[in-house]
Amino acid sequence: MSLTGPLPSSFRDPSGFVYRDKAGVLLRQVNPVYEAHYRQLVDSGLYEALVAEGLLIAHEEVALDRAHSADAAVVLAPDIVPFISYPYEWCAAQLRDAALLTLRIQEIALDHGMTLKDASAYNVQFRGAAPVFIDTLSFEPYVDGKPWVAYGQFCRHFLAPLALMHYVDPATGGLLRSHLDGVPLLLASRALPWRTRFKPGLMMHLHLQARLEKGRTTEGGADAEQSAKSSTLSLQGLRGILDSLRGAVTGMGSQTVATTWADYYDHTNYSDSSAQSKAEEVRRFLSQAKPATVWDLGANTGVYSALAAEVGAHCVAFDVDHGAISTLYAREKADGKGILPLLLDLSNPSPDLGWAHGERDSLLRRGPVDCVMALALVHHLCIGNNVPLPKVAAFFATLGAHLIVEFVPKEDSMVTRMLAARDDVFPEYTVEHFRRAFAEHFELLEEAPVVNSVRTLYWMKRRKAAE
Repeated sequence: MSLTGPLPSSFRDPSGFVYRDKAGVLLRQVNPVYEAHYRQLVDSGLYEALVAEGLLIAHEEVALDRAHSADAAVVLAPDIVPFISYPYEWCAAQLRDAALLTLRIQEIALDHGMTLKDASAYNVQFRGAAPVFIDTLSFEPYVDGKPWVAYGQFCRHFLAPLALMHYVDPATGGLLRSHLDGVPLLLASRALPWRTRFKPGLMMHLHLQARLEKGRTTEGGADAEQSAKSSTLSLQGLRGILDSLRGAVTGMGSQTVATTWADYYDHTNYSDSSAQSKAEEVRRFLSQAKPATVWDLGANTGVYSALAAEVGAHCVAFDVDHGAISTLYAREKADGKGILPLLLDLSNPSPDLGWAHGERDSLLRRGPVDCVMALALVHHLCIGNNVPLPKVAAFFATLGAHLIVEFVPKEDSMVTRMLAARDDVFPEYTVEHFRRAFAEHFELLEEAPVVNSVRTLYWMKRRKAAE
């Protein structure tokens, strides 16, 4: 038996849990209480149908002697998702596609006499730009006349945040970070523009539901809640709701958002020769480092993330700009390079969240990786966010074994522009201080100037003491 317990994100469901065995292999235990439902999932053909469409994570049944506890009914070895991300790190288009995936799965489940008992956005992960459902234990038999138990959860996890991101501001997606069970419908209803009440899908599934929830809370109490649970809904009516939800969701998340950095490469100070030189050196460093995993910090629209993918690395591309990540996600859907675009503010990265700070991992706990790229980023952290060079170096050392980093000095026109609107209180922002700060944590392997510019690229390896 493994001595490890359920993963902190997998303790709430009595049906089973995910854990790692002594060898570190990720497994899922199915408890006896869920065994009949699991067998129906497989025997009905639903599992095969979902996996065939790429909608559900595939698994293999393995020997019971690999179970975490003696009462296990089944043990599954699921396919591995390379990187676990969270809804508050997705752009609107990713959230929309995860919502459409959930609705499609529910439709197919109904075709096989089953239904989703959970519609949590955390049940969806991305492999590149392809969403996939990862909770094999979220299915139960469909009972004729019973409403969809996960309907409210779907509206909180998908519809409400999508509406806010579409009609108010993409930054409202960050509400999912403080509301782990989805954005409260009453909060969303109050924040949305009045005109959204004339959108049939939003009126029915968000504004009206918010009013009903408020009424149940303030007027009917337990009696009204029980009445809502005991209501009936025909199968045809349920399918109609799914169609209506799909219509509401499909129209959101596709708009082009004018943001600060989405067109960065159209206005950069690089000449064609400089851009080519930088790309060649980054490609060369990556080819020598041979990383299996890469985090591209401040990736913008993923120009250099694509170089990591070309050398065979799984690359997660992080950027704070919603427009840039939306652009990269759209390109990844078309090209399929295997890059995962995610929203991340490095000055306030994703923390440990949930019960006992353990259900949703911080950025740090999802690393380290083989190689970190920080291109045209350090000056934004140091000058834009007042982070001293030693702290930047120490932070990067916690993230990866190798580092490809670019230093942009004050003589560079981009930095000059940043300093034009503020006092220069950064006397230690120099290449000498940069070298000294990073030498505390990294061994310099190679450096290369970017031709026709004042910028320099560095390839470094983390020192043993920093590991």
